[in-house]
Amino acid sequence: MKAAHGRVFKYGDNVDTDVIIPARYLNSSDPKELATHCMEDIDKDFVNNVKAGDIMVANKNFGCGSSREHAPIAIKAAGVSCVIAETFARIFYRNAINIGLPIIECPEAAKAIKAGDEVTVDFDSGIITDETTGEKFKGQAFPPFMQKIIDCEGLVNYINQK
Repeated sequence: MKAAHGRVFKYGDNVDTDVIIPARYLNSSDPKELATHCMEDIDKDFVNNVKAGDIMVANKNFGCGSSREHAPIAIKAAGVSCVIAETFARIFYRNAINIGLPIIECPEAAKAIKAGDEVTVDFDSGIITDETTGEKFKGQAFPPFMQKIIDCEGLVNYINQK
């Protein structure tokens, strides 16, 4: 499985799915359309500044709230290559894996990494490197079957390849 490398967008505790993709946009299931509204209620400049490969870092309970798959779809379609957090809401964690969005729990990294830092994540080892500060952190590596799901861009594609 590949690594992720990008610039960090940093958020706090309890970033819920209504902030990730506001409910007023749920009439669309088009990933490109959802991406244009990703994070707009908490970070209006996010969609204008995010570039392919960038990384989100957040504190506790990222993705709490409703169980909509639209939230990880919007993040992935916006170009985010990985989300690092202290903890994830369980349903968001599952939805992210199901659609092929790499996420990794690492409380130490989530606390230390700052907005704008350049970060590399090695999904095989779980090592997160803050290239800006030189600090390294050990996150939760994905088991091989989850790496295969993410490599296939989601659970449906993984199943269809079997």
